[in-house]
Amino acid sequence: MKLTCFLPLLAGAALLLSPVAQAAASLPNPAAEAAAAAPAITRVDPTFWWVGMKNPRLQLLVHGPNIGASTASLTYPGVTLNGTRKLESPNYLLLDLTISPAAKPGKLSLEFQGAKKTKFSYELRARSTEPGRVQGLSSADFVYLLMPDRFANGNPKNDVVKGMKAPGVARDSMYARHGGDLKGIENNFSYLKELGVTAIWPTPVVENDEPRASYHGYALTDFYAVDPRYGSNEDYVRFVRNAHQQGLKVVHDVVLNHMGTSGYLVQDPPAKDWFNQWPTFTRSNFRDAAFNDPYVSQYDRKQFGQGWFDRHMADMNQANPDMANYIIQNFIWWVEYTGLDAYRVDTYTYSDRKFLMDWGKAVLDEYPQLGMFAETWVQGTAQQAYFARNIFPEVDGFKSNMPGVLDFQSQYAINEALTRDAGWTEGISKLYYTLQTDWMYENPMRNVVFLDNHDVSRFYSVIGEDFQKYKMGLAWLLTTRGIPQLYYGTEVLMKNYSNPDGKVREDFPGGFPGDKTNYFSAAGRTGQAGEAFRYVSTLANYRRTHPALHAGKLMQFIPNEGVYTYFRYSDAGTVMVMMNSNKDEKTVDMARFAERLNGFSSGTEITTGTAVTNLQSVKIPGRTAWVVELKK
Repeated sequence: MKLTCFLPLLAGAALLLSPVAQAAASLPNPAAEAAAAAPAITRVDPTFWWVGMKNPRLQLLVHGPNIGASTASLTYPGVTLNGTRKLESPNYLLLDLTISPAAKPGKLSLEFQGAKKTKFSYELRARSTEPGRVQGLSSADFVYLLMPDRFANGNPKNDVVKGMKAPGVARDSMYARHGGDLKGIENNFSYLKELGVTAIWPTPVVENDEPRASYHGYALTDFYAVDPRYGSNEDYVRFVRNAHQQGLKVVHDVVLNHMGTSGYLVQDPPAKDWFNQWPTFTRSNFRDAAFNDPYVSQYDRKQFGQGWFDRHMADMNQANPDMANYIIQNFIWWVEYTGLDAYRVDTYTYSDRKFLMDWGKAVLDEYPQLGMFAETWVQGTAQQAYFARNIFPEVDGFKSNMPGVLDFQSQYAINEALTRDAGWTEGISKLYYTLQTDWMYENPMRNVVFLDNHDVSRFYSVIGEDFQKYKMGLAWLLTTRGIPQLYYGTEVLMKNYSNPDGKVREDFPGGFPGDKTNYFSAAGRTGQAGEAFRYVSTLANYRRTHPALHAGKLMQFIPNEGVYTYFRYSDAGTVMVMMNSNKDEKTVDMARFAERLNGFSSGTEITTGTAVTNLQSVKIPGRTAWVVELKK
């Protein structure tokens, strides 16, 4: 995620009141005083829970005026209240519960005794037995990343929601809401399936009730609510279920590091140390090397991990065990509630190190089949591998349990391969040397490979809008090791540079009323946009049905004279990929590939259907990638 700054500076963890608001707050208010005397419950998080979880412990965060002055009790078979705890704010009370295996679904009554007795009905649900839930993610998948607000508007009625801080839809503003929603994505499931997609990754769908630029979803204001401009919580549950019925998985984008300053936890923090504090606003230095630099200054390390991402993104202090537990429970809650298949973890490198290990263990202990990969926007393969499961020993108390990461190193490499001339280590050789370092990972097949995303310049622009290079990049994406991810619109040649980032987050043509072009329709995909779609679709659907490409082994050969050749192979077959990065045709002597070509006499280039009849010597055109299914 990339930052953009808009809102005024915070004082401590809560927004400063204006002088008018301060004066109003100082006046006598009998109604408010009466409300303060009674422990009225405004919310309890988690909003509900389940019986039969592997971890029997549950911690409830109860919020209400002066609730901290109350005592709590409950009576429910199989549920024990182990204790209550006041927090720094008088408006919170923590309840520690144990839910035994014998507990049954139902509603337990929480009783609070202060100046007045108050009851709250808390629901314990039965766990879902619905088949096909929480499928995980694997190298057999093809992930499609999209921004819900910019993809398609399926329900204009939720464009403007009364009471929310942002104004209405303004499609001519890159920082405003444009009106896309969950229904818009669902209306185009058939488009995604035609493309060959097997998993959908929307940027965060949780509530982002910030005054401006909240469309991206990374400044959440309520951990337990879908943003109503996308739909309701129930809509999201149906969205996941309907996606599963269509053979599509759902990747849920989450943020562990920060939250929007308009959220109730920031406006009324349970304790000041729930958020990292500085005398004046201090931004992170964004230098991930400080995380594990053996020579680092403590100042640099603290600023990296505890500095704020932006003025409207309060940095959460996961070293506080109550805050850490709150986050851990929330992300267990979303899996059980919706049946989502995987988590993509935003800004993973910035969070407290012990918390990252505890969070990963708790979620995977409950759902070992859950897919997880993290954003690791770092420099160097060793640094990237450090944040994934790897071969390294524990370093300074940290040993990552994150199954996979977003593979920025290979993204850097493919960009260089297509924009620089080949050299000993430069140009297309960068791809070879990047994959050579895979020995550092426990399993590099769990890494997510990509050409572009919502934070970087679009691939088609980076390569100079060269269609031949475009096809080379897509051929690499869909044949290399790992889990391929495509950014929405790349398949129809959407372009622009991320300066500012709103330019790479434009509306998908055809997703909104009045669009002159409709790329969701085959009739609307004319010219090169249509050719690009067909190329991606052909490769993706071939990959989906050929285990050699998505599950086979990889053997690569050192690039020679600007030509990079590698093989994906298994008992199910062998596919040869040959990439010529030169402008001109190259004649390639195939003798050096004998260990993989042995037994094969011909092949078919799958994107064109062209027969390859001579495996002793081939002439490959310039700026071309061949994906050849070998035949005996």
